This record gives sequence, structure tokens and C-alpha cells, in this order.
Amino acid sequence: MKVLLHICCANCAIYPIKTMRADGMEVMGFFYPHNIHPYSECVKRKDTLETFAEQIGLKVIYQDGYDLEGFIQNVAFRESERCNYCYHDRLRSTALIAKRGKFEAYSSTLLYSKKQQHDLIRSMGESIGKSVGVPFLYQDFRAGWKEGIECSKQMGLYRQQYCGCIYSEWERYNNALVDDLLSSDDEPEGE
Repeated sequence: MKVLLHICCANCAIYPIKTMRADGMEVMGFFYPHNIHPYSECVKRKDTLETFAEQIGLKVIYQDGYDLEGFIQNVAFRESERCNYCYHDRLRSTALIAKRGKFEAYSSTLLYSKKQQHDLIRSMGESIGKSVGVPFLYQDFRAGWKEGIECSKQMGLYRQQYCGCIYSEWERYNNALVDDLLSSDDEPEGE
């Protein structure tokens, strides 16, 4: 089976690609950059994916452009629902490329992460697949979470610390700051 795999980063692709190839699938990657912020982070992820893809002999389609404004405009004032937009945008873009390229199915490395909304991704992927005419290949890759992390460390791949969008970066570092403050033994300074 010829499958187009949406790839958010090289680290999340390791286990899904290994599993899909072991199941006899012909996998091609698709990198979609518009949800990855800031731009320097997007470049790091793309460069890391290019290196990884070369090492494992993976062909990858790289989406042209960088539509930061479009992403922000679509989630502004709906930040708590931003993942819905982001999932839909990436999955739909992947499905459309899969249809154009005559792939038999499409999937996503989002199914590897323990931190993503798995049921939502599955239902959205299947719905988009039906409307576009390319089936969504669902596989729960979370069992390989630790294996993927260990492999990425052994390969010396750049490892990001947040999902991708500027909001997830802020949440990650803001929560770390709050955790540091709460774990501090120091008394808060008074006036």
C-alpha cells in the first residue's frame, strides 16, 4: 500500500515509519510548516527532517511557503480550540496531496504522540478522508513513544520541546516557570 504520511517532525516519524515499512507499506512523507512557530523553529524541524529522511531513504514532499498570518488569523480569539483547526488544516492538506499523488491512503505522525487528542485526530482524519476520497489509515503508534525518543537521541536529532505553534511554546515555558516558582523553598517577597 502506498501511504502519504504527514510528518510534524523527524522525532515523531521514527516509529511510525519503522512500523509501516515493517507492515510492507510504501511510505512517503509530507511536511506542513504553517503551524510551526517561530520561523526559526520551523527551519530547525525541516532541516532535521531532511537529515533524517536522507539517512533512512525516505522521500518527502515539503509544503511551499510559510503562512504564519493565515494560521494566526484562523485561531485568533479561538485559542482554546486551536488544535481543532490545526489538526484539520494539516490532515486536509495531506489528504489533498495524497489524492493528487494517487496514494492509497494517508496518515499522520500525530498518532504517535501521547500528548495529542488521539480520538479527535482519528475521527477528523476519517471524515476528511471520506470527503476527499483517500482513506485515512489509522494506527495507534503510541506504543513506540519511548522507542522513538531513544532512537532520536541515538541519532542526535534536534528534539523540540513543544508541539509547534506559538501558543504551545508559551504554555510549555509558562507552565515550567510556574512549576519552578511553586517548587521554590523561598518565601515570596513582601512589600
